[in-house]
Amino acid sequence: MDAWKRLGGFIGSHMAFISPACVVLGVLFPEIGVLHPLVTPLFAFMTFQSALSNTFGNLGRVLRHPAPMIVSLALASVAMPCVACGLATLLFGSDPNLVCGVVLEYSVPIAVVAAMWTNMLGGDPSLALATILVSTVAAPFSIPFTLHALLGQTVEVDAARMMGEMVVSIALPALLGTAANDLTRGRAARELSPVIAPAAKIALVLVVLTNSTGVAPYVRNLTPVLVGVAAFICVFATCGYALGLLAARLMRRPEAQVATMTYLVGMRNISAGAVIAGEYFPGEVMFPVVIGTLFQQVLAALYGSLLRRMRARGGASEQ
Repeated sequence: MDAWKRLGGFIGSHMAFISPACVVLGVLFPEIGVLHPLVTPLFAFMTFQSALSNTFGNLGRVLRHPAPMIVSLALASVAMPCVACGLATLLFGSDPNLVCGVVLEYSVPIAVVAAMWTNMLGGDPSLALATILVSTVAAPFSIPFTLHALLGQTVEVDAARMMGEMVVSIALPALLGTAANDLTRGRAARELSPVIAPAAKIALVLVVLTNSTGVAPYVRNLTPVLVGVAAFICVFATCGYALGLLAARLMRRPEAQVATMTYLVGMRNISAGAVIAGEYFPGEVMFPVVIGTLFQQVLAALYGSLLRRMRARGGASEQ
């Protein structure tokens, strides 16, 4: 058991190296994409494990003091799509499909895996789960509205199917994990969560590996314009994490919520965006969406290292 827990600790502390390695493997060996049907159950498992450290009382606290959640949602779902639209129009306005792809990338809901990163960084799981849940439930309505408002694109989204998928991968696992912790009076958090945490980290590695295969055809056929789009997505994604971190600092939130808001604002459900792009738009729209796979987890790991250093410096200064 100790070796199993050490494995989980090793994965968590080395994600800055493991994430880019998974992305490279996914691009080089796209046949790994056969694991894609496992992504939803893996997401569900990660959500369940993250929710084991939560309680319904904590969720109630988030709703009674909703400022961090509201700010995170406003930045992730309003500010970033608007800024992305303006900058993409300025840089790639000659190709409306690329502009549409950039806007779609930042209109999709907050990534489920943000809860996993929050958990690894000792963040606030209640804030993470509540915000992800609200973002996901609103997505079937907010995505068409955002695209129409910013681009004039009218998108018909299968709201029932999207909601069903999100319920399976987020809502039910989150409720089950929280209920398990409450019913066992905290034993699930103390005893079960540490045991399955290494498996949740392995699930994260498999999700990164599998999602990276979707970008392989585009990476192998890059043009100068697509390189520019990739560079823009990388820089803008970096700014998303920084924006969440800065907002939490300006609000003088505790360290746990600083980590949580960093990931809530920075991470996107790229899988959902890829499905929408594939179903409703020309193929070129897909590129700005899926290219984010190359950067999102790597940046998450790098910001995790930054947050750990900030926390260590804060502890040292207090002493």
